[in-house]
Amino acid sequence: MSMEKRNVALALSSGGARGLAHIGAIEVLKEQGYNITSIAGCSMGALIGGVYAAGKLEAFREWMKTIDRKKMLELTDFSLSFNHFAKGTRIIEAIMEFVPDVSIEDLPIPYCAVATDWKTGREVVFDKGSLFQAIRASISLPSFYEPVLRDGMILIDGGVTNPLPLNRVVRRDGDILVGVDVSGHDYETQWKEQHELAERRKRSTSLTQKILNRLIPDNLEFNHYTMLSRVSSIMIRQNSLLMAQLMKPEILVDIQMSKYESFDFDKSERLIAIGRKKTLQAINEHII
Repeated sequence: MSMEKRNVALALSSGGARGLAHIGAIEVLKEQGYNITSIAGCSMGALIGGVYAAGKLEAFREWMKTIDRKKMLELTDFSLSFNHFAKGTRIIEAIMEFVPDVSIEDLPIPYCAVATDWKTGREVVFDKGSLFQAIRASISLPSFYEPVLRDGMILIDGGVTNPLPLNRVVRRDGDILVGVDVSGHDYETQWKEQHELAERRKRSTSLTQKILNRLIPDNLEFNHYTMLSRVSSIMIRQNSLLMAQLMKPEILVDIQMSKYESFDFDKSERLIAIGRKKTLQAINEHII
């Protein structure tokens, strides 16, 4: 393709650690000659988009390389509250050590983050004020991170209402609307892999495994937690698909994963590589 730059209005979805694929997507867009002129993000997409808009994406990527399970525990400020497990302050403070907080209005490109008001069920869009207050509200994963109290609202994760905010990004004449969606899983592949694992356990000749087979039910993976988690994930995924159908982005990078979960932050380079691969494929399909 011609390396003449084309302007891109970019929307980045929610998806927990899978959102690290957004880093790879941004890198490929830039390498392929696209000029990102505005960003809207939700949850992890709000974090990656905000760090990019602040000009610190490379530093953030290098920092993510240092994250392992031990570091993740150190950055999790556990709480004894009834409505959340972690305060969510420590992770933001760690990022602010190399990405100073700024006013959204002072960013070089238009940016917004999407959150949800728990009290009203309405979407809340942050397009001004503190960048990190906006990000912190957008990433408030229900029951895990402490909700953000602001202006009479109880703010939780934006993925509840608008996981792929294609309709919130600032548009300019002639730009290309691009969405990167990591909100869904490859559910069918996950189910097949779980079934194959269960079958291998049944066929195992190990004495220990035979004892476990008698003690553990066959459908262990199909429990109350996985049921609620899958239902929530499917609902979020359907909302992102409906948004894509409504807004019809010129390029939709649809990244469904079977192996990576919301808290796999210690696998950043693998997730970034997936984002790079899928984005390049989507761009090639677009220009063909």
